[in-house]
Amino acid sequence: METNAANTDAVADTGAAAPAAVNPLERRLDLSIALADLDKEVDQRLKRLGKNMKMPGFRPGKVPANIIRQQYGDQARHDALSEALGSLFSEEVTKQQLRVAGSPKIEARNGGSTTHMEFSAVFEVFPEITVKELADMKVERPVLEVGPTEVDGTIEILRKQRVRFEPVDRAAASGDRVSIDFLGKKDGVPFQGGQGQDYQFVLGEGKMLADFENAVIGTSPGESKSFEMTFPSEYFSKELAGQTVTFEITVKEVGEPHLPEVDADFAKALGVEDGDLVKMRAEIEANLKREVKKRLQARITGQVMDSLLEAHPVDVPGALIDREIERLQELARQDMEQRGMKVKDLPMQREWFVDQATRRVRLGLLLAEIVKQNELQAKPEQVRALVEDAAQSYEHPEEVVRWYYAQRERLGDFESAAIEANVVAWMMAAVTVVDKPVAFAELMGQPS
Repeated sequence: METNAANTDAVADTGAAAPAAVNPLERRLDLSIALADLDKEVDQRLKRLGKNMKMPGFRPGKVPANIIRQQYGDQARHDALSEALGSLFSEEVTKQQLRVAGSPKIEARNGGSTTHMEFSAVFEVFPEITVKELADMKVERPVLEVGPTEVDGTIEILRKQRVRFEPVDRAAASGDRVSIDFLGKKDGVPFQGGQGQDYQFVLGEGKMLADFENAVIGTSPGESKSFEMTFPSEYFSKELAGQTVTFEITVKEVGEPHLPEVDADFAKALGVEDGDLVKMRAEIEANLKREVKKRLQARITGQVMDSLLEAHPVDVPGALIDREIERLQELARQDMEQRGMKVKDLPMQREWFVDQATRRVRLGLLLAEIVKQNELQAKPEQVRALVEDAAQSYEHPEEVVRWYYAQRERLGDFESAAIEANVVAWMMAAVTVVDKPVAFAELMGQPS
C-alpha cells in the first residue's frame, strides 16, 4: 500500500516555519492512503468472509460476491481503512520518535486527489522535561521529638474522649453538657432550623454559636429564659446572616464532666489486657512516634513536591488530564457511596477536578523523568518495610503482610510510596535543608 506522511508541526525541515500552536504539545500528521490498495484490502476481506458465509438458498461458501459486498462491503471498507490508518500512524510516530499521549483524532482532508484518500491525525505528545539543578533551592524540614510531655498530652485527650457526664443541680458552666429545649423566632415567627427538644451539647466546644452558649451559661435545670441574638454576617444561612432573632430556651439537665482515672481499668479500655500502665505508656509512645514520623514525612514530601513543580513548569497533555479527571470523578462517586450517599443523579462537574487532575498529571510526568534519570525505582526491601510498618497497627501484623503479598497488584500503593520517598531523599540530598521545630498540637491538628 502506498503511503505518504508528513508532520506539519513537528518536523524541522518542512521548508517553512509552522505558525505557533495554541497547544504546544499538539502535533499533526498528514496521512495518505492509495485507493487501489484500500480496494484490494477490502476485496481480500470480503473473500475471506465469503469462504465461511452461510445464507439460505446457498451452500456454505457459495454466496455470490455481489451479495456479500452488498451486505458487508461498507463494514469491510470501514475496518480496512481503520486498520490502514492505525498502522500508518503507528509507523510514522515510531519513525519520528514521537511519544503520543492519548488517542489521535483522525480528520479527512480534501486534497483533490483521485488516487488517494487524504487524512490528518491530530494528537498530543508528552512534554520534554529537563530536570534542573537544585543546589540553590531550600527546603524546611519540620522536626519534633516525642517524649513524656507528648505522651501525657495524648493520655489527656484519650481521657476526654471517654468523659462521662453526671447530672447536677447547679447553674451550667463551660465544660458542662446541657440538654435544652429551644425555639427561635425572627420577627415573631419561628424560622426553619431554629427549634429543638432535648438537644444536647457541651458548653465551650463551639458546637453552637458563642452568643447562644453564653446565654445558656449560668442557667440551672428547670430554668427558662428568652434572649436576643444576632447571627454573624458570614453565617451559612443567607436568610439568617446578620439578622437579629429571639430565642426561648428551657434547660432540662446540666451534666458535670468526670474524666476517668488513669488506672488499670483505663489501660484495659485502651487494649492493654493486663492493665499495666507502663506498658500502656510504651504503646502510646510507640504509636505516637509512628504517627508523628508519618506526618513529618508528609509535610516534607509536600514541600518537595511543591518545590519541584514550581521549578519545573511543565505543559500537560489535555488527554492525560481528561483521563485523570475521569478517575477522580469515579473515586469521588465511590467515596460518597461508601458514606451512604445516593450519587446516581448527582452531577459530577468536570470543573471540580481540573486543578487537582492537572497537578497530579504534571507531578506524575516530572517524577517519572526524575526516577528514570536517577534510577530511583522502588526496591523490594523498601516495599517490604512499608508493608510491615503499615501492618503494625493491626492485631495480627503477619497476617496482614501475607494478605498484601498474596496478590501483586495489592502492593501498588506501597511501590508508589517507596518511589516518592526515593525522590524526596534524592532532593533533600541536593538542596539546602533547614530544620524547623514544629509544635506537637499543630502537627497533630489539635486545638492549641
